[in-house]
Amino acid sequence: MTTTSGRAARSGPAEAPEATDPEDAPEQEVPSGLDAAALCDQAQDLAENGHLKRSAKLYEQAVAANPHPAVQARALLGLAVVQDRRGDAPASRAAARRALATGDSRYAPRAAYHLALSLEQDGEPAEAARVWERLLDLGGPGYAAIARYGLARAAEARGDSAGAQEDWERALTLPSGPEPISRLHAETVVEASRDLAGRLLERGMPGAAAAAVERGLAVADDPGLRLLRAAAHLEHAIGDLGAVVEPSGHDREGPAAEPGVSGAAVELLAGLLALRGEPEAAERAWQAGLADRDPETADAVRRRLRRAIAPPAEEDEGSEEAAEPWWDRYLEEAVATSSAPVLAGELFAVVTQMHALLAVPVAEGESRPAVLRAAMEEALRTPSQLVWGADVHADFRRRLRAAMGGEDVLPDGWPEQG
Repeated sequence: MTTTSGRAARSGPAEAPEATDPEDAPEQEVPSGLDAAALCDQAQDLAENGHLKRSAKLYEQAVAANPHPAVQARALLGLAVVQDRRGDAPASRAAARRALATGDSRYAPRAAYHLALSLEQDGEPAEAARVWERLLDLGGPGYAAIARYGLARAAEARGDSAGAQEDWERALTLPSGPEPISRLHAETVVEASRDLAGRLLERGMPGAAAAAVERGLAVADDPGLRLLRAAAHLEHAIGDLGAVVEPSGHDREGPAAEPGVSGAAVELLAGLLALRGEPEAAERAWQAGLADRDPETADAVRRRLRRAIAPPAEEDEGSEEAAEPWWDRYLEEAVATSSAPVLAGELFAVVTQMHALLAVPVAEGESRPAVLRAAMEEALRTPSQLVWGADVHADFRRRLRAAMGGEDVLPDGWPEQG
């Protein structure tokens, strides 16, 4: 059961007689009560094969026969389901209300279920809640769990989270007896626990969410519940790691974390925040660690940040004093902001474009100096529009100046000008 779409209740036995062609079937007179059950079988088969208009007509004929109450309830429920599939909500609800009014032990609960979901989907939670209340008295434990789940959603819809607590609890409570619960009951418990756990996570209550998940996992090993349990553990981990790395930690009572512990905590926290879809929070975690007032802690954080970055190649002998590679800060920023794939994409795009600009004259055997020079100049300007492009040109200027004995031979604004 979901809050957006309900399982259409089957309105007859699993096996039904073969349906006649809806276009060829002759008009029938109003059947007798004895024929109504057979009409329901045929209508169900037609509906399952997509002949909704003809199916609805046969269900209406079965209703008109005024058969035994159980058959009447089945025909009305089938009509409600078919009319819903045809998009006629008023007709569907009218039939469901009549089926509910029969009080039939088999079909009235299904009709209440169908009707309440229809009202809920159309934004009528108060009316849906009244139907859920009626369902409490109609079915066994399975339908009672469905009704409690519906009432919990209704309370949540009107903003009454506290009032919903009792209904959530009852929806997830299993019978105390040794008898196994029904499939319907088990499915309801699993779905209700998924729904409740998701709401609790949104409210920042991972402990309560994990407890709700366990209620559902006690019934079935559901992948969605396992994912929610992992999400709850993720929130717990973020909270624990945040308590280690927060700047105020040094002012609290008790020993401060060792630099190695702080460095590992920052790395894990930033990774989990990025995994949760919060790259800006991940970047703040890195920056806070790098700016820690304890130099050893800041150094430990930087080592963690740079673990995925290859060490720079050594400068050639005789070059000016080794400087930090120009790309280092971009790599560090990419790691801190979880944007390394974006940076890699920019680099590959630039290399591909430069390669194409230089490859064309080579492939064509171009020998005119002016054309070759123009291609080289265009290739050199390729990175210029990117954030890191200016640093590429500045690095070349530095290396050329060192090779020329300290003389800057390039004009201002090179390579865009000159």
